[in-house]
Amino acid sequence: MGAEPSTQYPPGAITTVTHDGARDALAVEEPLEIRVEQEPVAVTMRTPGNDEELALGFLYGEALIDAPRAAGLTEDLAANTIVVDGPLQRELPARRFYTSSSCGVCGKGALEEVAVHAAPLAPGWGGVALTRELLAGLPEHLDQPGFARTGGLHATGLFNAQAELICAREDVGRHNAMDKVIGWALTRRDLPLSDKLLCVSGRLSFELVQKALRAGAPVLVGVGAPTSLAVSLAREYGLTLCGFARGGRVNVYSGEDRLS
Repeated sequence: MGAEPSTQYPPGAITTVTHDGARDALAVEEPLEIRVEQEPVAVTMRTPGNDEELALGFLYGEALIDAPRAAGLTEDLAANTIVVDGPLQRELPARRFYTSSSCGVCGKGALEEVAVHAAPLAPGWGGVALTRELLAGLPEHLDQPGFARTGGLHATGLFNAQAELICAREDVGRHNAMDKVIGWALTRRDLPLSDKLLCVSGRLSFELVQKALRAGAPVLVGVGAPTSLAVSLAREYGLTLCGFARGGRVNVYSGEDRLS
């Protein structure tokens, strides 16, 4: 199965600057306001493109929606704003969300709002036999054309049970890239991702593990290092968490039982 086309960059997603007599391509970072029934819910710093997927994936990851919703521009076509149909599945926290490109949980009003709204994963794995070699090789198949041009974008890839890439998204925020992939799966009613693999291009932080668990993905692989809280959360919920996937090698921090 071939990969879903990578992020299609609209005008303004990648720009150029001149320095020292040369021109560089840069990833654009702009705010996106997410509204539900015209009520502002969140502002995230993101790379324009696949904004509807981003909005839906974010809301799903926060357990604010649990099914596909219509999402699109405002009636007055306001820039950098996406409106999603309501209602919400739970009450909004007292403080709204602000997510920067480096932090997926900034602005949450209380520690309780960082809690994972997901059930522990079922043991086992229904796809092909998982080996260290298979997991270590996932980043080699992670489609990153934007990173190749700018060096400034993170990527998340969704792989099927045969370890073939089926969807890839890029963004200046690592959490946004995953939200876009989860939003893509949500619109296709392909959640939970119980027979899928997720792979990210950078480090493995708490919020990425949280989003993977919420989406029901049993395996999360990263090129970089995990944080201590990411490992603790993965072990608590039964997620197979793998870091430093590069050069044919990978470290398995939790969920070793899924490996043959």
